[in-house]
Amino acid sequence: MIIVDKNRETDILIVAEGTYPYVKGGVSSWIHSLITGLTEFNFGVIFLGSRKEDYGDIKYKLPENLTYLSANFIFSDKEKPPPRILNSDSEKMEKVKELHKWFRRSGEKELPETWKSQKFYIKEVTEEEFLYSREAWNFIADSYFELAGDVPFIDYFWTVRNIHDPVWRVASIMENIPEAKIIHSPSTGYAGFLSAMAKSEKKLPFILTEHGIYTRERKIDIVNADWISDRGFFFQKEVGEIDHLKKMWISFFRGIGAFCYDSADVIISLFEDARKLQIALGAPEEKTEVIPNGVKVKNFLKARKARPQNPPPVIGLIGRVVPIKDIKTFIKAMRIVVNKMPEAQGWVVGPTDEDPDYYEECLKLVNALNLENSIKFLGFQDLKNIFPRIGLTTLTSISEGMPLVVLESFAAGVPCVTTNVGSCKQLIYGGLNSEDLKIGKAGEVCHVANPGELADAYVELLNNKILWKKYQKSGIERVERFYDYQMFLNNYRKLYRSFIHGRHSV
Repeated sequence: MIIVDKNRETDILIVAEGTYPYVKGGVSSWIHSLITGLTEFNFGVIFLGSRKEDYGDIKYKLPENLTYLSANFIFSDKEKPPPRILNSDSEKMEKVKELHKWFRRSGEKELPETWKSQKFYIKEVTEEEFLYSREAWNFIADSYFELAGDVPFIDYFWTVRNIHDPVWRVASIMENIPEAKIIHSPSTGYAGFLSAMAKSEKKLPFILTEHGIYTRERKIDIVNADWISDRGFFFQKEVGEIDHLKKMWISFFRGIGAFCYDSADVIISLFEDARKLQIALGAPEEKTEVIPNGVKVKNFLKARKARPQNPPPVIGLIGRVVPIKDIKTFIKAMRIVVNKMPEAQGWVVGPTDEDPDYYEECLKLVNALNLENSIKFLGFQDLKNIFPRIGLTTLTSISEGMPLVVLESFAAGVPCVTTNVGSCKQLIYGGLNSEDLKIGKAGEVCHVANPGELADAYVELLNNKILWKKYQKSGIERVERFYDYQMFLNNYRKLYRSFIHGRHSV
């Protein structure tokens, strides 16, 4: 569905999976910053979502230089061809079997040219043949008896269908993408798959920027997922062994990740440890580079000046209420904090509608721990109004990339306490270079899922004004010297120009 088409040439086409412009914060903010900051380029955005009903209205005022926007829902039954029984060709299904095998092996070898081509999915083996043909049924049944006899067939059948069908959907979206000079994906996954296919099909330069490591984050999601049946049968080899169906999902995303790394011209990470992890996962080292995020420091100066003399006894967790943010650990930490500081408050600032079941579980935990008067869920808020009213910003996540909220907190003069994930340690303790290290700590970094350690850090900082001031000073200096928005924009401006003007020809 095309939302915007200004019939102007697109310079950079961004493929946004589950983010801009339908979800606020995180990667969406990053995309919006790029588009609004680099007004000399025309941008297009292809949004890939699950189902239309999973999203509300567009959450951003669309910039003038956003010349193209389409919304595509790759898990929607409404977009599928109507069911009917049909015959295909056993030779065609052999190719699907080989593709399935390639994904099962997590992309150990480069994806063969046949499957890089949109033609395979549109003309050789259509989505309709994959979904409804007798040969497809036989392929799934044969694979089941060969590989997964210890799980119910019905679960295996739907898992194979649900994993592979979006690949056909993405291929059909590829058919209608606008002409552009560069394609830029903020993740591997389906967005990266479409971008890699565009690189192969249209010879477009492909820039990949990974905010987190997509394959690792999906693995965390899948291992903890309730929507995939986890059958721990008595003959399962070891306690804790991952169910076969979950392994299929994980292998699939690893395979897509390998295809993206092979195809991308430049592979960007936000910090050095992430770059090393990309290389360990198969990214060619010579393609990798680091471009840190940046924030508009001047936008937070008013919030910094509005701060009271003493830090309020309020700890603000700023993030979406979803399992990967581990809100439950924050709630448990707050129980310990309130035992020592009854006046302390915990504010969860971020949308609660992305995973309603998880939000409900968090509310129940607040109730079970008698924290109804100490923890508030405030939904999405203007952070410039929140920062002067909190004493600390915290993240209790089990995975992060380079969280902008840490940099925004520093700009507003608020120290941070986070878990040791993504670039948090580098942001809080310094690590870009020796000058950064000399600035000193701007907060504390704790182990993942450790409420006691987090609570101790909160209490110590809120009660030690000298230490709090020292951390505040370090945070302000670090963000102003190393993470300013203009530095971030200039890095991408140079990169885009290098492709458009030919330094990186493909």
